[in-house]
Amino acid sequence: MIELIDVQVIGEFQLRLEFSDGSHGNFDGRPLLQRQGSLLQPLRDRDYFSRCFIDAGGLAWPNGLELSPATLHSMLRDSDCLRGGPRAA
Repeated sequence: MIELIDVQVIGEFQLRLEFSDGSHGNFDGRPLLQRQGSLLQPLRDRDYFSRCFIDAGGLAWPNGLELSPATLHSMLRDSDCLRGGPRAA
């Protein structure tokens, strides 16, 4: 099972994610913020978005929003933003 092991804020709504399989990539949160939902509203503030952290191997924010590592890994792979690791080829 893949897990998120590191997250770094690298820009406005931009995160560098590193996974347990050695892969990594830059996550652009802006497309996520185009969706509707009460949990997404606070994330539209760039300072709040930057308060992300790792919880149980996934990406989380203080308001309870969580994104699974598998979903993030797939999103980066599908957008050709995943590098390194055996599954990133």
